[in-house]
Amino acid sequence: MKALLEKKENNRVSFTIEIPAEKFEEALQKTYLKNRGRFNIPGFRKGKTPRKIIELNYGPEIFYEEAINLLLPEAYSDAVDELKLEPVDTPEVDIEEIVKGEPLVAKMEVTVKPEVELGDYKGIEIEKIEYNVTDEHIEDELKSVQEKNGRMTDAGDRPVKDGDILTIDYAGFVGEDQFQGGTAEGQQLEIGSGQFIPGFEEQLVGKNIGEEIEVAVTFPEEYHEPSLQGKEAIFKVTIHSIKEKELPELDDEFAKDVSEFDTLDEYKESIKERLAEDFKSKEESENENSLIEKVIGNCNVDIPEAMIDTQLENEIQEFEYRMRMQGLNLDQYLEITNSTLDSLKDQLRPMAADRVRGDLVLEAIAKAENLEVTEEDIDKELEKIAMTYEEEKREEFIKDMKSRDLSYLDTPIINGKVIEMLKENAKFI
Repeated sequence: MKALLEKKENNRVSFTIEIPAEKFEEALQKTYLKNRGRFNIPGFRKGKTPRKIIELNYGPEIFYEEAINLLLPEAYSDAVDELKLEPVDTPEVDIEEIVKGEPLVAKMEVTVKPEVELGDYKGIEIEKIEYNVTDEHIEDELKSVQEKNGRMTDAGDRPVKDGDILTIDYAGFVGEDQFQGGTAEGQQLEIGSGQFIPGFEEQLVGKNIGEEIEVAVTFPEEYHEPSLQGKEAIFKVTIHSIKEKELPELDDEFAKDVSEFDTLDEYKESIKERLAEDFKSKEESENENSLIEKVIGNCNVDIPEAMIDTQLENEIQEFEYRMRMQGLNLDQYLEITNSTLDSLKDQLRPMAADRVRGDLVLEAIAKAENLEVTEEDIDKELEKIAMTYEEEKREEFIKDMKSRDLSYLDTPIINGKVIEMLKENAKFI
């Protein structure tokens, strides 16, 4: 087989594959032997009709398409390797005139991975991001734990105030018409939570149990139900109960109840240490992201739409997985948000383009720096993954993984090496 590159521009490559006549003849014969039982020609038993007779009756091209489909995948793969191409989508195929006894010529056109024009990626100056633990951070953490450990008590006969938990019935009306989905009984509502339409909760403050209230609101212009967007509405509300959250005292007993520490001071110190670790991880992540964004911004690459489309499908799959973790499928999410798959794709497309651009730049830097994956790198990665398993199963996991194709680990390992190299050569100011 011969492959000849004809042109390469705008990430599109055109090349010609020439398959020897004898190989095409072999494929035709295989196709004939596979399909001869389908033909019923008078004078011949079914499945015994000679190939020449079938071709005389149906034309010599009767076996061409299937024979070509037998040959092209391998021929295309060999040509891609020979020409050192990296296709990113399905090729367009044009078969030239087929002449008996002559090579089969196929013209292919395909989008290939673009070349990256690298800019400066060493000695990059980045304004260092730093987070320090303050007394306010510790107090906020204590308040959060205090809230979680509060207990609900009956507020008695007093009026509603901010922070109360109410049990209410309500019915919503636009004009004289009660609208669908605007009615509930025994609904719990925390005043100040922002759970309901803006303006709803505030109008219940100062009201009493048993009181029937008319709450006037205007639905937001971006409301998920189109028929209610921007509409003025009245909710007829009845309050059945008012409860308030009784918070525990922040003292040593509280520390003993919610932690392993005997005193509040010890508990506060543990919060400070944990927050410091969290902030350190946050600093590292944000500084790293700033560095990578600046490096990518220094590079120039023309990304083919085919690569963005492929990554976009991955983004949709990841999004759908996250929805399933929250108990929703994609169709339910689209219905709840009154959106479509196309609008979701429009929303995720910039993220997909950024990911492709980042991957291409990191790959180009890895090549420029001759970074490679070693056996030691693979072993370290497997050991890291194995730590998520129970101790007695880790050795068995690593042994099993080493018997498999682990090429999918190459990209994250190489990217990790590139990022470490960038950080080592960066100037954090």
